[in-house]
Amino acid sequence: MPPAAILDIDGTLVDTNFHHAIAWFRAFHQHDIVLPIWRIHRHIGMGGDQMIGSLCGDETEEEKGDDIRAAEKVLYAELIGEVEPLRGARELIVDLKDRGHPVVLASSAKQDEVDHYLDLLDARDLADDWTTSSDVEATKPQPDLVQAAMDKAGTDEAVMVGDTTWDVEAAGRAGIQSVTVRTGGFSAAELRDAGAVAVFDSIEELREALDETPLAAS
Repeated sequence: MPPAAILDIDGTLVDTNFHHAIAWFRAFHQHDIVLPIWRIHRHIGMGGDQMIGSLCGDETEEEKGDDIRAAEKVLYAELIGEVEPLRGARELIVDLKDRGHPVVLASSAKQDEVDHYLDLLDARDLADDWTTSSDVEATKPQPDLVQAAMDKAGTDEAVMVGDTTWDVEAAGRAGIQSVTVRTGGFSAAELRDAGAVAVFDSIEELREALDETPLAAS
């Protein structure tokens, strides 16, 4: 059987990273913390359970972490209607299914957000399965999400497709290779340095070069 394709959703299949960065900026600002948006963007793809401590330190996490996360969820909900699938996203799933790969869509977002993305991608009857926040205890760069996706695929033979260094790190910790696209705003050099075996500017470029990746046709 070909390896499972574990497809990150946020930033890889749907164009959410900068919406999340704005929502986090506003959530921090509501709690009297002003951070440059570029610093927040560099942490998008890392789970919210780890982002606040990484950006602001353990003390802020302990004192305000839950409140900031709750604020971000509300603020992001105001922006999610502007989110669009990235060009070629659904077609990539079709390509992988046609090649015989089990496809699991990977997200640590809440169920309502994942449901919205599945509808945007028209992927409910296409993907084999998907994950939500209820499937993981610790988010990326911890490997829980990748492992949960592999469990749903029923195999340890898998390849991660992501858009951030956090995806690559999580995949590496789970013992699998990763292929990346630059739609998350990270440079090719950063993604390769993190361990990605291949980097593409877009999903459409990846689709054209699948046979040059670990997702090559058997």
